Amino acid sequence: MIAIEKCVALTQHICVTSSWDDLDRRLLRLLQEDAGRTLRDLGDEVGLSPSAVQRRLRGYRAAGVLTRQVALLDPNALGSTTLAVVLVTLDRESAEHHAAFRARMQAEPRVQQCYELAGQWDYVVVLVTASLHDCRALSDRLFMSDENVRRYETLPVLDAVKTGLTVPVPEP
Repeated sequence: MIAIEKCVALTQHICVTSSWDDLDRRLLRLLQEDAGRTLRDLGDEVGLSPSAVQRRLRGYRAAGVLTRQVALLDPNALGSTTLAVVLVTLDRESAEHHAAFRARMQAEPRVQQCYELAGQWDYVVVLVTASLHDCRALSDRLFMSDENVRRYETLPVLDAVKTGLTVPVPEP
């Protein structure tokens, strides 16, 4: 079933082992497209019974492959939203300063994504706000008021050309 280093014992003595099969790869791709599909629908697509699909889903969760299911909202359907990418360089490079910065990013609900980078910038942060005015206020609060932020540059997004959250499923 799933490639992991250790075997996780599940109900009915099902064990997640170190090999992926084609059904796992197909099922994981389908889940990434739409995790709201019924067990029957998923099973029909991959040739498994609903109960077999459910056992595999339990295995994915137990192995940490399937971490959560979320609803993706269309920002355009909710009214005006502004996306911005913020490039950030920290002044001090200690683990403590990085941990504090990460904690602030994780605590702010309007920080949609945050990545540590290699190169001249330390982080890239994606913000989602109601307006450009709100975006500027949030950027100032998160980055200008932080004494450890040496430099930041907020780049409002003009058009989301492609967005996605899917992860490539490994081939054999």
